[in-house]
Amino acid sequence: MGFTEDRSTWFEGQGLWQHVPAEQWQDWTWQLKNRITSLEDLERFMTLTPEERRGVAFAGKKLSLAITPYFFNLIDRTDPNCPIRKQLIPREGEMLVSPGEQLDSLGEDEHSPVPGIVHRYPDRVLFLVTDRCAAYCRYCTRSRLVSNAQDYNFHPEYEQGLRYIEAHPEVRDVLLSGGDPLLLSDRKLEHLLARLREIPHVEFIRIGSRIPVFLPQRITPKLCEIFKRYGPIWMSIHVNHPKEATAELRDACERLSFAGVPLGNQSVLLSGVNDDAEVMKALVHRLLRMRVRPYYIYQMDLITGGAHFKVDVRKGIEIVRSLRGHTTGYAVPQYVIDAPGGGGKVPINPDYIEKITDDEIVFRNYEGNVHRYPLRVEAGKVPALDPMSVIDGS
Repeated sequence: MGFTEDRSTWFEGQGLWQHVPAEQWQDWTWQLKNRITSLEDLERFMTLTPEERRGVAFAGKKLSLAITPYFFNLIDRTDPNCPIRKQLIPREGEMLVSPGEQLDSLGEDEHSPVPGIVHRYPDRVLFLVTDRCAAYCRYCTRSRLVSNAQDYNFHPEYEQGLRYIEAHPEVRDVLLSGGDPLLLSDRKLEHLLARLREIPHVEFIRIGSRIPVFLPQRITPKLCEIFKRYGPIWMSIHVNHPKEATAELRDACERLSFAGVPLGNQSVLLSGVNDDAEVMKALVHRLLRMRVRPYYIYQMDLITGGAHFKVDVRKGIEIVRSLRGHTTGYAVPQYVIDAPGGGGKVPINPDYIEKITDDEIVFRNYEGNVHRYPLRVEAGKVPALDPMSVIDGS
């Protein structure tokens, strides 16, 4: 990709919407009302490729088109290979279903005891609270559900989901997701958080959201006060490329951090977007500067119409290898595959171990040098000192 980052700059400003009063631009509801949602909207601002035009025409049957004005400014409208453009503007590759791809690639429906609840791990549940997002990623794991383009007709049942959690004392961890939970009104979100905090066995509340990235204006002082009131609320955001790490996102992450919200990031490894060691290094460094811990790199799930995004797993392993030892450990995320069919997240990382015997473990460091660590415990050859002689000084 030949990526070179200017570490001293953070994208900011209103871009194509300079004419809009600042108070409207900073209003998250204005951003939602003025999203780019159609072929006509796109062609007001840019010339699409034939592949993109066909993809946009198909979007209404698979996953709707929606891009906030704020995030649209990050697209290079002259470059079809722009990593932001690839993520948000549909392409005809979405029309093709490849072997192994599935509508519900993670088997969530099979692990859903009541609408909106996915109970796959023993002590935690996924609570799907909406089917809407501020913008729609073209590689979305839940493209069958979000935006309802495929007539999935998902209707979250908050009370039924809460009753399920109340009735299962083994559930100590609840992840709010969707769609995007932060699209809920402050009133609805506070209601959910308050109810969850009333359940004695719920210890850990998390939110998975790309709203700070697509719509940083949503991170208002009032929302932050809600998080303070019901915290700690942990949040995983989703940034795939350093161009997404703008001044507005940095400021939103700072507001969340000062409200006591620990932040992690989950990236999806995508062809032509971030399948490059320098791009990934620039991304994880930007994240740390925004108070966000790089947490996961996901191998893309086997969603239908996603083959044009797919990256060889060996490439992902090499990217992680390029980070380990070459930057701070805080910057190195875990590379995982969410096992198809509902098997859960499985780490797929570089193998540094050469062999393990009864006597030692032999391994290589980040430079490829071989090291040995003894495992066998043997009595020392030098007699131990008498503790009293140490005290006496004799």
